[in-house]
Amino acid sequence: MSEFLNKITKRRTFAIISHPDAGKTTLTEKLLLYGGAIHLAGSVKARKSNKHAVSDWMEIEKQRGISVTSSVLQFDYTGYRVNILDTPGHQDFSEDTYRTLMAADSAVMLIDAAKGVEPQTKKLFWVCHRRELPIFTFVNKLDRHGRTPFDLMDELEKVLGIHAYPINWPIGIEGQYIGVYDRLKKQIELFEDDNSHGSKVLKSTTGSLDDPAIKEAIGEENYHNLCNDIELLDLAGDEFDIAKVNNGKLTPMFFGSAMTNFGVRAFLEKFLELSPQPQPRLLQDGGLLEPSNPEFSAFIFKIQANMNPAHRDRIAFMRICSGMFDRGMSVFHQQSNKLVKLSQPQQFLAQERTIVEKAYPGDIIGVFDPGVFGIGDTICSDKLKIQFEDFPVFPPEIFARVQPKDSMKRKQFVKGITQLAQEGAIQVFEQRDIGIESYIIGVVGVLQLEVLEYRLLNEYSAPLLMNQLPFTVARWVYRDDGKPVQEVKGLDNGLLVFDKKNRPVILVNNEWSLNWILERNPGFNFTQIPTGAAGI
Repeated sequence: MSEFLNKITKRRTFAIISHPDAGKTTLTEKLLLYGGAIHLAGSVKARKSNKHAVSDWMEIEKQRGISVTSSVLQFDYTGYRVNILDTPGHQDFSEDTYRTLMAADSAVMLIDAAKGVEPQTKKLFWVCHRRELPIFTFVNKLDRHGRTPFDLMDELEKVLGIHAYPINWPIGIEGQYIGVYDRLKKQIELFEDDNSHGSKVLKSTTGSLDDPAIKEAIGEENYHNLCNDIELLDLAGDEFDIAKVNNGKLTPMFFGSAMTNFGVRAFLEKFLELSPQPQPRLLQDGGLLEPSNPEFSAFIFKIQANMNPAHRDRIAFMRICSGMFDRGMSVFHQQSNKLVKLSQPQQFLAQERTIVEKAYPGDIIGVFDPGVFGIGDTICSDKLKIQFEDFPVFPPEIFARVQPKDSMKRKQFVKGITQLAQEGAIQVFEQRDIGIESYIIGVVGVLQLEVLEYRLLNEYSAPLLMNQLPFTVARWVYRDDGKPVQEVKGLDNGLLVFDKKNRPVILVNNEWSLNWILERNPGFNFTQIPTGAAGI
């Protein structure tokens, strides 16, 4: 049992959140470099020369230079097993990011030193904050001209309402920083110039603040400025309090450059030391399940089809919450009320896979999905039979009618639509009695429609016809008397459709049209999400 508990304490599972272009994928790659998982980092900027980030495995990501789906990466570092959940930064894929945060014990918030707190960063921060996730801040792109560290600290407090405690402090002048000062260790780390452009581990020299050689290397002006900054932080700044970090009220702050590897090792080591081990998970009945419980449990937070195009596979990603996973074990699947054998268990470094013999609470593994798993499903030992809290559901805001361009490809088209809906990439609705073989697709962001079209063509050989619809509002409809909804009055400029569970949904142009319908349908309830589902 002591070995099992020790395995738990050495797990770290976290998500990286940011606005697009803050350098999230680059930071992920550099953590893998320092963790020894890769030996040479290819610059993300060099994607046009076919050098793309290791966490971007989907072909459209390599072409567009953006992350459009979450990826799961594992590596070991100084005795820790690190599980990184790399998420899309673009707001059009925020559903995938929100679901991934359900599997994390903490989050790393990446901020561009020049741009500060950007809109998507705010949205993702509030999701983490509501879940009381510990948030660690990494201020990136210190190799370029940006805002002062004090200015960025002030913005975190004013815009996000969270106090920051800088763990390290940059040494030098804006855009030409030469090292960092570790406030907890009271130690300076100076980085050497190299010509690897961040592809190799950056060499450094460490020493104390009063070391004559360090003073000389820093230079008189930089040394004087650093001493003044430290004094001001110690006098006027917040005290470090790990309890406040753990409940999301204080963010440890780090400065560096993922592109040049400046400060990356210092961040990784301190993050692993300060971030929480696997935490208890909330159950649907309001109780908590401790990771130390010897009975196995996990939940599915992501399903991905065709990660290996040659095999047309479906992988269900699960977060292990308690007990120990053994390869080939059979578990109780709560939603189908059946025992399911977990076959082909794998861990990932982008497209590279390793078969897993054993895994522990906090670990993320992928298993073959025979078509029975869904997002948010609970799996556990037959003795436990619990159900975790519901996953959030997002009301779509953009709609399109899609149908196969080639009627001979209808079978592939239906399979693709079905599987992408199971992944949570799209929501599918059907309009009854229209005599057209088509679906209504609902998404949160317009880029999701582009990805849908791309993936149907490239993964399912099913080109489609797409006609974007004018609707922006969806509401699930229920009658007070419990009878089935056959029609809705006043729906002249809207549409009555049915979701995959055969629940009626109305689609309308705007809130004004919705209010018009509400007035004409007394005895009806209209909800943003299906009854019983969790919202954001």
